[in-house]
Amino acid sequence: MLVQQGVWDMPLESMPLASGYLKAMILDDPDLNPRVSVDIANFRGGVTHGEMARRLFSRQLPDVLAFSVLGWNVRAFGALAETFKQLKPDGWVVFGGTHVAGQAERVFREHPAVDVVVNGEGEITFRELVRAHVYGRGRTDLADVEGISYRSPGGTPVTTADRPRIEDLDVIPSPFLTGAIDLVDEDGVFLYDVALVETNRGCPYKCAFCYWGGAVGQRVRAFSRTRLRAELELFAKLKVHTVVACDANFGMMPIDLELVEDLIEIKEKHGFPCAFETSWAKNKSKVFYEIVRRMKEAGLRSSFTLALQSLSTDALDTMNRRNMKVNAWQDLAEWLGEEGMDCYAELIWGAPGETVESFIAGYDELSRHVSRIAIYPIMLLPNTDYSDNKDVHGIVALRGDQDDFEYVLAHRTMSFEDNARMQRFLFWARVVAENAVLRHCWLPLRTFAGWQQSQVLSSLADWADTSTQPETAPLREAAARAHGGGAPAYGTAIGYLFAHPAGRRALRHWWEEAVSPKLPAEHRTFLDEVFRYDLLTQPVCPAAGAGSRPAADPDLPDLEELPGRDLYVRKGVLLGYDLPALLTKLRAGQPVDVSPAPTEVDLYYRSGALNAVLSTNHEEIMHFMGVPRYVRQRDRASLSGRA
Repeated sequence: MLVQQGVWDMPLESMPLASGYLKAMILDDPDLNPRVSVDIANFRGGVTHGEMARRLFSRQLPDVLAFSVLGWNVRAFGALAETFKQLKPDGWVVFGGTHVAGQAERVFREHPAVDVVVNGEGEITFRELVRAHVYGRGRTDLADVEGISYRSPGGTPVTTADRPRIEDLDVIPSPFLTGAIDLVDEDGVFLYDVALVETNRGCPYKCAFCYWGGAVGQRVRAFSRTRLRAELELFAKLKVHTVVACDANFGMMPIDLELVEDLIEIKEKHGFPCAFETSWAKNKSKVFYEIVRRMKEAGLRSSFTLALQSLSTDALDTMNRRNMKVNAWQDLAEWLGEEGMDCYAELIWGAPGETVESFIAGYDELSRHVSRIAIYPIMLLPNTDYSDNKDVHGIVALRGDQDDFEYVLAHRTMSFEDNARMQRFLFWARVVAENAVLRHCWLPLRTFAGWQQSQVLSSLADWADTSTQPETAPLREAAARAHGGGAPAYGTAIGYLFAHPAGRRALRHWWEEAVSPKLPAEHRTFLDEVFRYDLLTQPVCPAAGAGSRPAADPDLPDLEELPGRDLYVRKGVLLGYDLPALLTKLRAGQPVDVSPAPTEVDLYYRSGALNAVLSTNHEEIMHFMGVPRYVRQRDRASLSGRA
């Protein structure tokens, strides 16, 4: 039995790719296939220990129980392993994954029921472990299995030689083409939120905060083009909207362009996939620019990343990170904007060398070029330079309440007070800006009112802390839970603002009470209308499920069934200005005339947004935003008559 659990409590499951690889390896082995049955238990975040135990242990118990371990599920899996051993003392428990690799001493100490820890890539190693069990080997007799740690007969940890990384990745059978992963339900509908693939493994960088599957500072190895194309063809036939490549630096090599070319051909043939997301290469080459051009021509959507992490030279030094030159990322952001391609940036708060002042200055500088900024609080991940050298930086950290990550509380350039103040800012920045609760108003506010993005977010935070409006209470509660690693609190707040009428009312109250009165009188009406447009183009998230119209929210648009997909349509929306055109010009740096120009549009929204919203997957959320289609422009007299 192979066990995975995602972090988010979503309507749809995350694809169990890691378990799929392991299962495919066992089933492909002619010796093991007739002797071994393999099941995958894939759990959503939020599932209780009891619910997982009932599924795992209410039928025939497995001989080998293997867990794909990450920081958010290690405690749950340790508890399940202990229960399993009570039920089947001679069963094997195997832990693998980035959070436990190379950490056997601590894992064995804290989780006595664990027999084996897999260090590094697990596909070949796990197959050898299963073969050892099938042929009667004991769990303390594994010295010849490379890439593991196990307990000696006396109970002390024994670590075997490292297993060389897999050079020919195609020796791992495709979990999709072999049927190792179930892809559709009984009605033939794709089971997951997105399709996950790996096109390559490895990362040439050695960032101090990162442990990318143990492949940092290593040569990139790729799956074959033939295999990847066959997987993409299968996803297209299943009408998968979004494919996500789980790569560290996609767009760095010519083979990446080949994959995009195949993806475009497949989309032209089948109509799917419609979007492709990945972690884009840190430094952009000619290959990247060609990929962007080809994707734009084909209408293949993506969110392109500026993975800067910090604009502070002191922080970048401690990260062991050679970042893009400032002019380079500014030019790239401008170019992507001119091409009409979605772009966001990544920052890490709390890296040694960073201060509150340097971070806010960097945030506002970055927001001048891209408003959607994903901010991650620094955490100490196992096997990283920051984790191994805490004393060098004076790092003080604390393990999370609900997970096993170490959250940095202070270091030589960040006090406890600094961090507490910034955690408050991070909550609102991540909820409202990163996840595009607001996305249109940032640039107009800066252009016509002189408000920096951090100022707008601070205004919302201050208002939420003091407002007596009843709609504000859920936001205050979520903000309080988010401090110290309460990641699900972000999903709660984003879901509230997108899916509940009270959340939108809270935003309106804030704007009317704390923003609009302070705006320049000559631009107030225009900026108020941009804010209204922000709310109008938010994803449609019926709280009771797609296609429904809860009585609490009668203003939901109509759901139209179209060939291949369903779309919500809000018809005849009257705007006081031609906002689609004005916002496009503003982003391109062109002069604009903000005189009233009544414009009527229909707004179209992809259905099924709730899963993306609750996962806080901002790249996916962007695919559900309202898209305008012009109906006609009206004269000013008509606007006055409709007011």
